[in-house]
Amino acid sequence: MATTYPVSIKGVVIRDGKVLLLKNEREEWELPGGRIEPGETPEECVAREITEETQWEATTGPILDAWMYYISAADKSVFIVTYGCHSYGDSEPVHSDEHKEAGLFAEDEVPGLHMPEGYKRSIAIWFERLRIQKDPGQEA
Repeated sequence: MATTYPVSIKGVVIRDGKVLLLKNEREEWELPGGRIEPGETPEECVAREITEETQWEATTGPILDAWMYYISAADKSVFIVTYGCHSYGDSEPVHSDEHKEAGLFAEDEVPGLHMPEGYKRSIAIWFERLRIQKDPGQEA
């Protein structure tokens, strides 16, 4: 029998130079997102999940990364796909019952946070792509 893995679609939302993160029951910071529902595209999933988990409206941009994440506390692996996302406005994020806390972090704060390395990598990729979009003449 083939092994199957749950898929989790996550969004890197950067607004005003800070990334939106949520603290889970394992005391890890994570990106907003979750499981895709039948009939839903990955882009629709991540936008819906961001709104459900933070009350922020979001639009979905490009895929940033994908990897297998082993959650030792649950003894299971999950296939993670991250998207760069945009959210506009000035409201504070309001976390749902799924999380303990919501936070906004500057790029230089992310490496020191307790969170999976794959999330840190996705965040770094999106900050870099947004910098390049802002200054298209910059060397790649």
